[in-house]
Amino acid sequence: MKDNIILIGMPGVGKSTVGVILAKILGYKFVDTDLVIQQTEKRLLKDIIAREGVDGFIEVENRINSQISAEKSVIATGGSVVYGKEAMEHLSEIGTVVYLKLDYRKLKYRLGNIRNRGVVIRSGQHLSDLYNERAPLYEKYADIIIDENGCNIEKTVDKIVKSLK
Repeated sequence: MKDNIILIGMPGVGKSTVGVILAKILGYKFVDTDLVIQQTEKRLLKDIIAREGVDGFIEVENRINSQISAEKSVIATGGSVVYGKEAMEHLSEIGTVVYLKLDYRKLKYRLGNIRNRGVVIRSGQHLSDLYNERAPLYEKYADIIIDENGCNIEKTVDKIVKSLK
């Protein structure tokens, strides 16, 4: 049953912030998959990445997200969730996948120093590389694409609510 809303997109697009407000408006629960991963693994995301490496983290993220059980929930995912085929198939089965899309220039401005955010990025890779690599994956898995350019949080939430009707 697809009674959940799954938020995907680059780090910094506001998945968690938008998700909390959207959940309140809809009377849904809110789930942040990054927090689920940390609780399940009993360690911080940055520590998982430091110890397991990027590929190891993606495996952990894929395993945990492919087992998420939720009803009437807004689920905010980590930006790298789209690398996990099983996770994305599972999330697509249990909910409507909403891609929060933001232009690269605006994203770069919002993010600042990505190294301090625990972003899953390979050594030598730049934010633009990550953006170009992930954007097609977000679009592939999205049921709905929300263009956030020129939107504040409230306007983004409003666009999502209207697109779900």
